[in-house]
Amino acid sequence: MKAMILAAGKGERLRPLTLHTPKPLVRAGGVPLIEYHVRALVAAGFRELVINHAWLGTQIEAYLGDGARFGASIAYSAEGEPLETGGGIHRALPLLGEAPFLLVNGDIWTDYAFAGLRRVPASLAHLVLVDNPAHHPQGDFCLRDGWVSARGERPGLTYSGIAVLDPALFAGCRPGAFKLAPLLLAAMAEGRVGGEHFRGHWVDVGTHERLAEVERLLAEPR
Repeated sequence: MKAMILAAGKGERLRPLTLHTPKPLVRAGGVPLIEYHVRALVAAGFRELVINHAWLGTQIEAYLGDGARFGASIAYSAEGEPLETGGGIHRALPLLGEAPFLLVNGDIWTDYAFAGLRRVPASLAHLVLVDNPAHHPQGDFCLRDGWVSARGERPGLTYSGIAVLDPALFAGCRPGAFKLAPLLLAAMAEGRVGGEHFRGHWVDVGTHERLAEVERLLAEPR
C-alpha cells in the first residue's frame, strides 16, 4: 500500500514561521513535522510515498529528496495553486495507482500506529477519528459499529486527517480545486465509509499554541 502526505497548505496561522518555511517543515522538538510522518510510515511498512505541495514546496523536495535516506521512495505532486484536499488527491492519483492508499495530513502530529491501516475492511474510505479538541468541540462525524456517518444523535468525533481511501471514491471527479468532505459525505450516505476511534496523542498543529503542545508532548518521558 502506498501512502500520501498532504503538504500543500500555507499555514497562515503559524506566521511568521511560515512566511519563508512551508508548514510541513516547521519544527517541533527540532524535527520538521513532515519528517515524523515519513519515519513513522516507513517504520510501519509504507515505503512508497507521495507528497503534494504548493507554497514553498521546493523546500520540501530539497529537504526530503527522493526519500532514500529514510528508507522510502518519495514522488511529488506539485501544485501551481493549492487544489484543496480533494483536488490535490485527485491530481496525485496517477502516482498512487489503483489500490487503496493511506492518507495523512502533513500538519498533524500523532503517535498513531499506521501499520494497522494495512488491514482495514474493504470500503470506499476508512477514517481515523479522535475525541473533539477544544478548538473543534462539535466534531465532524459519528461512529457506530465501525461505520461512519454524518453528525446525528450520537456524540460526534473529529476526523484526524488520517484515512485509507479507495481511488474509486474520486470516480467522476474533474481536475481542479475541490474539497474531500462532500465525497466522504456521499459515500457515508451509501454506508461505504468505515472508521475507528483513536484515543492516543493527536494534535492539529494549526496555531503557535498547538505547536507548543507538541513540544510539550515530545518532552515528556517515554
